[in-house]
Amino acid sequence: MQYAFPLLAIFIWAGNTVVNKMAVGSIFPAEIGFYRWLLAALLFSPFLLRPVIANRAAIRPHLGKIITLGVLGMVAYQSLAYYAATLTTATNMGIILSLMPLMSLALAIVSLGQRLTAGALSGAALSFIGVLVVVSAGNLASLLTHGVNLGDGMMLGATLAYAVYSTLLKKWQLRLPPLQLLYLQILVAVVVLFPLYWLSPKVGPNLHNAGLVLYACLLASMLAPLVWMKAVARLGPSRTVLFFNLLPILTALIAAVVLREQLAVYHLLGGAMTLGGVILSERWTTPLRKAARVLRP
Repeated sequence: MQYAFPLLAIFIWAGNTVVNKMAVGSIFPAEIGFYRWLLAALLFSPFLLRPVIANRAAIRPHLGKIITLGVLGMVAYQSLAYYAATLTTATNMGIILSLMPLMSLALAIVSLGQRLTAGALSGAALSFIGVLVVVSAGNLASLLTHGVNLGDGMMLGATLAYAVYSTLLKKWQLRLPPLQLLYLQILVAVVVLFPLYWLSPKVGPNLHNAGLVLYACLLASMLAPLVWMKAVARLGPSRTVLFFNLLPILTALIAAVVLREQLAVYHLLGGAMTLGGVILSERWTTPLRKAARVLRP
């Protein structure tokens, strides 16, 4: 039963990647991003506004960090993903997003002093090649001629933003109740996204896009973080993050069923390499210097 929590969260987030793609043509990226967090803020406020006000003395010293986290995790990551969905496939987005744990590991090595392992180095190389295979549609030579698809580039930027968010969250270790911290970041997202929403073209909520907004809000923004926190509390962060490796597989399967996206050989090859690199980085924890001494003739 304890594995149901991380599995549910990953399934919801995989579905949300497909929802990002389904939103194209039904609602503008700036709209769904703003509506999603506004609705989440309205639903959370009856339960969290009063506790946050009561806890304002503890919150005030961390306001700058909370704003930074909100901008990275709620604004930059999701906004870039919505715009990326207009230019690339949900399958590509899921495979690129699977780089997030590896990016977080690399940032932890740089900023948190975590040891560089043989698995991290070799896994990074393998995953990087895997993503190149996907974004080049299996033709690596085309990257030299045409470069990376703008949508894939945006998704790489979104993934990096969330990796930085995760690293800062771990580095700062803000001693605030998790739900209050989530609520405050949602409020930051509403404030920061409002100008973009105001200046962007709008179609407004309707029967065609209301379900997409509700999924993004109720499931991806509220339920998934809650069950993920439950998973971390029960399994620990290191065991919970392993479930993130299922994200590209679930995304590709949901996209194939819902969007009729075709899985090409390069998706399977690149996805397997990316996933293998992440698993290698997590499992092969021998320090790099020690591994070099063992391999040295």
